[in-house]
Amino acid sequence: MQKKILTIEDDTQIVELLKIHLSDMDCKMDWAKDGLSGLRKFNNQEYELIILDIMLPGLDGFEVCKRIRADNNYTPILMLTSKSEELDKVLGLELGADDYLTKPFSIRELVARIKAIFRRIEVDKKKNEPSPTSNEKLVFGDLIIYSEKRKVSLDGKYIDLTAREFDLLALFASRPGRAYSRQELLDIVWGYNYDGYEHTVNSHINRLRSKIEKDPANCRFIKTIWGVGYGFAEPEEFDE
Repeated sequence: MQKKILTIEDDTQIVELLKIHLSDMDCKMDWAKDGLSGLRKFNNQEYELIILDIMLPGLDGFEVCKRIRADNNYTPILMLTSKSEELDKVLGLELGADDYLTKPFSIRELVARIKAIFRRIEVDKKKNEPSPTSNEKLVFGDLIIYSEKRKVSLDGKYIDLTAREFDLLALFASRPGRAYSRQELLDIVWGYNYDGYEHTVNSHINRLRSKIEKDPANCRFIKTIWGVGYGFAEPEEFDE
């Protein structure tokens, strides 16, 4: 689904540049050149992100941010400014901005920040999805996962897993058949701001498989989903 972004910025060159690159990201951009008209647009539409300049005619970006957050609206806000003073950054963040970028900036950095915000939103949604209760016992054939105890048994014997390995296994087992990309696993298990690489996921999956799979070359539990990443076997695969 196309994401809608509101840009409140009085520099038309920046606006045109943003419009081009946001379109490439399959985002639709609305534009306001001052704080008051920006607030009007925001109140009449729903947006996934606000790109907000601080130095604006009329209402400045700080006041716009303050009024948006005063209504308990938590649409992500990415602030732009030509200033670099630490006090301005702190004030913007304290008023509720989610991120901050100082002009001049590279468009690649701006795009990366926007993608990171969208990724964080998706992670938060996944964390709020219904999940097994903390004391639930998940049974998949001879593999049993005790969520509350954070223990796993295989063929009636407990196996030692690291905290990260358990988190991966519990995530997979909570939604059998659901495919996760490596980036999604990094975001959910390691945290969306984890500064690591996707091969980290591969190495943890390999170690986890070596502990729970009788034949790692022919996995029963953690499946490789070609072109996507990994997923847990469908429940019917464990039916007697």
